[in-house]
Amino acid sequence: MPSPRKVIVTCAVTGSIHTPSMSPHLPVTAQQIADAAVQAAEAGAAIVHLHARNPEDGRPDQSPDAFRAFVGDVKARSDVVVNLTTGGAPTMSVKERMQPALQLRPEVASLNMGSMNFGLFPMLQRYKEFQHAWERQYLEGTRDLVFKNTFADIEYVLTRGTDNGTRFEFECYDTAHLYNLAHFLDRKLATPPLFVQTVFGILGGIGSHPDDVAHMKRTADRLFGTDYVWSVLGAGRSQMNIAATAAAQGGNVRVGLEDSLWDGPGVLARSNADQVRRVRGVLEGMGLEIATPADARQLLKLKGSAQVGF
Repeated sequence: MPSPRKVIVTCAVTGSIHTPSMSPHLPVTAQQIADAAVQAAEAGAAIVHLHARNPEDGRPDQSPDAFRAFVGDVKARSDVVVNLTTGGAPTMSVKERMQPALQLRPEVASLNMGSMNFGLFPMLQRYKEFQHAWERQYLEGTRDLVFKNTFADIEYVLTRGTDNGTRFEFECYDTAHLYNLAHFLDRKLATPPLFVQTVFGILGGIGSHPDDVAHMKRTADRLFGTDYVWSVLGAGRSQMNIAATAAAQGGNVRVGLEDSLWDGPGVLARSNADQVRRVRGVLEGMGLEIATPADARQLLKLKGSAQVGF
């Protein structure tokens, strides 16, 4: 019998989407983020996708020093692949967003593949009390916010990151973003194998219906053929449904508290590791095997942890 297909599980540990008031389990301090990343790796994540936060109020922090406070600890305690954000928060400039990846030279960095409306304000209907003034203002401000990722922005990140040997998790929130990536592939600024993370369920991007998943995969197949590694993330309550749908079609998966605070209907996930264990159960129940960090490095042609800047 052939060996089971190996699935890369990425865990997005803490991001700019959710504010600390929404869940007491969201990692905020450097120690909490490092611990959560290591625990996710122990649960089966081959890659951890990391943002940083101000430890006092949980505000997104894109200063390289904020990342230095935990990335070395993660590397010392785990062989997991560290993936740093260049998305940061929609309110930041591309130069600000690029600094951690530029200075720390990770194996992988995220890269958003197009400008878009990025509507987080519906969360205000579900959450009424906030600990910090910035949280409500931040969510409300997304009614009139365009997350800017122009062709010049993308080229800026691509050229500087590639010089460091960093490869990219190309975050594609809609069909046009796949075409944008094809443009950079044609110009040889993006090189195979492309790690394509298709994102479902963010207001302003494509939805989370199974037809949306199939459409994004068909488009990526047509544009990239065998030159890409496909992964998916579903925002909020669609997280596990999207993961299962895509895994059945040959995809890899991303989970974590950046993408969803939940571990079942009405139940807050107590940790990122909880979500990794849940999706691992789904994947293994489908007869699939969980990829190790070494597997991920081979599949994505990464430079290895010895070549990072931390």
